[in-house]
Amino acid sequence: MERVPNDDVRNFLVLQVRFVTVSLVKDLEKREALWEGQHELAAEKIYAMCSDLGGFFLKVAQIIGKPDLAPAAWVRRLVTLYDRAPATPFDAVKLVLEKELGRSMEDIFERFDVEPLGSASIAQVHRARLKGDKSDVVVKVQHPGVQALMMTDIHNLQAFALYMQKTDIKFDLFSVTKEMEKQVHVILLVKSKVLDSKLRFWTRNAHHLQRSNRTYCIIEKIGYEFDFTREANAMERIRQFLYENNKTSPVLVPRALKDMVSWRAFVMEYMEGIPILNLGDEIAKRGINPGGKIAAAAKRNILRSLTLAYGQMILKSGFFHADPHPGNILICKGSKVALLDYGQVKDLPYKLRLGYANLVLAIADGNPIRAAESYRELGIGTLSKCENELQELFVLAQTMFDTKLPPGVAMLQPFSEDSSIKKISVETFPEELYSVLRTVHLLRGLSVGLGINYSCAEQWRPIAEEALHLAGRLKGGFLNP
Repeated sequence: MERVPNDDVRNFLVLQVRFVTVSLVKDLEKREALWEGQHELAAEKIYAMCSDLGGFFLKVAQIIGKPDLAPAAWVRRLVTLYDRAPATPFDAVKLVLEKELGRSMEDIFERFDVEPLGSASIAQVHRARLKGDKSDVVVKVQHPGVQALMMTDIHNLQAFALYMQKTDIKFDLFSVTKEMEKQVHVILLVKSKVLDSKLRFWTRNAHHLQRSNRTYCIIEKIGYEFDFTREANAMERIRQFLYENNKTSPVLVPRALKDMVSWRAFVMEYMEGIPILNLGDEIAKRGINPGGKIAAAAKRNILRSLTLAYGQMILKSGFFHADPHPGNILICKGSKVALLDYGQVKDLPYKLRLGYANLVLAIADGNPIRAAESYRELGIGTLSKCENELQELFVLAQTMFDTKLPPGVAMLQPFSEDSSIKKISVETFPEELYSVLRTVHLLRGLSVGLGINYSCAEQWRPIAEEALHLAGRLKGGFLNP
């Protein structure tokens, strides 16, 4: 299915010509000013394309619109797509809600805000109040038809990934897209005779086939991110884990209202807070210098709380929230951090969790040999002809799996000629590890956006040690195979 309008292709070619023209200007100050203008123009074009196409392109905007990867003009424009993507009209929202919850909105809500609090790639959220209640709630509603749209985009992306792997970008991009697909679409093959009442709710689009004289049913199960019953369960599981493993949970997690959860809509408690994107403005409103020491200390504490929660989720539990972009983070009273939107979660397999714990220790200790061993344990296959292969492998590990930028680097350029990704070919990359990679990169974007160069590997070191110790792989400070 064709998803890229001709106008967008034409705009892309025009921008390429303009970029080449700017690069020919010799005066440095004039060239910088011209670049800034071109970045503003490019940001507007990319925003328009992602906004018009919707679906997975909104997620692409979230990935590339990070301050550690993109020019400031891009970040300023694309960041609005985190929670201000095109919204579904209220009439359509009402139809979805009444179908999913089985009652009219007038019977359920005393008040329902027509304007959404936010809208993203999969769903939008509205503030409301249930009848007979004194507290506000948040109602999450899925955009109609978005799953089919996302599947089309991911299949197109998979074809593009296979093509890109044949160029000088030597990274197993296809495995990454397969993990993305799991969030959207899951196909199960089971014998039809085991289809009892617990499974029949999956079978709206099921069909049968004959194989070896047995009848099977192909079940096209609703994808992970599109099943809000799964999201509500994941939210509760993470909330319980964080509250049970800390005197005070490092982040706040909303509660779902259990009797108001369905596939495409659910209701949860409302959390009062400031979007992390507005933190600088809020600090300035209080008469504090956003670039001063007091603000820096507050930002560091916020980042420390958030990354501590992630270290515990990934390394101690293995079950973690995998979408820490700015639109999913609120700063609440007392500088408490609230983590929202549990549509993208990952249950990391036991062996990968321990392998990643080993890699965290390697990065925190600056140990290239242990990092190379961790690559092999994780199933990351690499190929290199450079002389200092071990050191380049370590730099690649830092780039992929730590939030700290190298000294003097304000923005990563992963495809520059001296980049490790150009020197080291990543021929195989475990699908299951993609969510960890994406999470760390989003945390790095937050870190750079807050103006703090922060190493999650250093913070997670004791958590990684505890995970390996409990598995019997760390005794007396030494790692056992």
